[in-house]
Amino acid sequence: MQANISTGKKQGSKGNVAFASHFAKAMFLTVVGLAILTFIGTRMFTHVDLNLYGYMVGTIVFIGGFFYRFISWGERPPTKIFIKKGLKLLFRKSTPQTAAEQLVTYRFIWNRGVYRWAQHILIGWGCVLACLVTFPLVFSWMYFTMEENGYYTIVLFGMNVMNVKAEGIIAWFSYNALNIAAIMVITGVCMVLYRRLKNMQARAEQTFMYDFLPLCLLLFISITGLLLTFQNMVLHGWMQPQMSLIHQFSVIVTLIYLPFGKLAHIPFRPMSVLAKNYREHYGEQQMKECKVCSEKFVSLEQSSDVIQVLGVNDIEFNMEDGFNLAELCLPCRRKYRISRFSGFATHQVKVKEANQNAKG
Repeated sequence: MQANISTGKKQGSKGNVAFASHFAKAMFLTVVGLAILTFIGTRMFTHVDLNLYGYMVGTIVFIGGFFYRFISWGERPPTKIFIKKGLKLLFRKSTPQTAAEQLVTYRFIWNRGVYRWAQHILIGWGCVLACLVTFPLVFSWMYFTMEENGYYTIVLFGMNVMNVKAEGIIAWFSYNALNIAAIMVITGVCMVLYRRLKNMQARAEQTFMYDFLPLCLLLFISITGLLLTFQNMVLHGWMQPQMSLIHQFSVIVTLIYLPFGKLAHIPFRPMSVLAKNYREHYGEQQMKECKVCSEKFVSLEQSSDVIQVLGVNDIEFNMEDGFNLAELCLPCRRKYRISRFSGFATHQVKVKEANQNAKG
């Protein structure tokens, strides 16, 4: 029987023998998938734009960095729990609405103020629009051909999708999609910079490398992209090859930096749908009461998961009063920690903090 068990284990692990890690396997499969899609989109590599080769290399490096960051993050015990349980709840009736609020309308930012919501909408959707245009062009999944009749043919994955008039409204939006995205990003970034320079709390908490550098990169990419259009239309192509290289270099640097800086929350954002489904579903089942003030502050499932994860990481918050610190709501938890230093049982004082339910 032991021989059969060991044999079964060997057979079950054959699929992973060729790869050193989950990261290597995911990266390999992704690059193979991109190669297959590019093979189809370029009609067996008969239509490849070598001017976009640098963007392609930068994108592949970005994917490698993203998978490394995502897998290392996903292997953490708390992340494993909410991803596993969140995926099981993916087909809840509320999922489309949750996805729309988290990924489309950014309603979760609305409570922080219209100004902050507007800047996130401009930057977020400006970046999304730029990606929807750029990546299909970079991998030649989409391109345009033109006959002598004044019409463009839009080719998608090797198939002629539609013919559009060269001076029509569809063609105009196709030409200027990246310019529109650049204007949106520039406006949003300027709004963010203004707020961070004027708001004293933001100025005290931010650093250049983590908070300002990503904004500077987005601003530089957008400005150089607009300059390419300006040079082409107004300056008749003067210095355009040089500016094209500068713009391409800035995009590649940003793609390589993106998975390891603050901008990483952009590709990670879909995980918020799983997290919200997890909180809402188990919150509807049974809520956990705070051991001090008896206020229901989190689901019983989430409270149990937190205590379980702390145990996995060999972190114990079992207090002398007979409860776990994770069983207290945030205000009582803060007061209890103060009591540990002051010697005064502040957590037993039935007074709420003035800002405990503040929005933002």
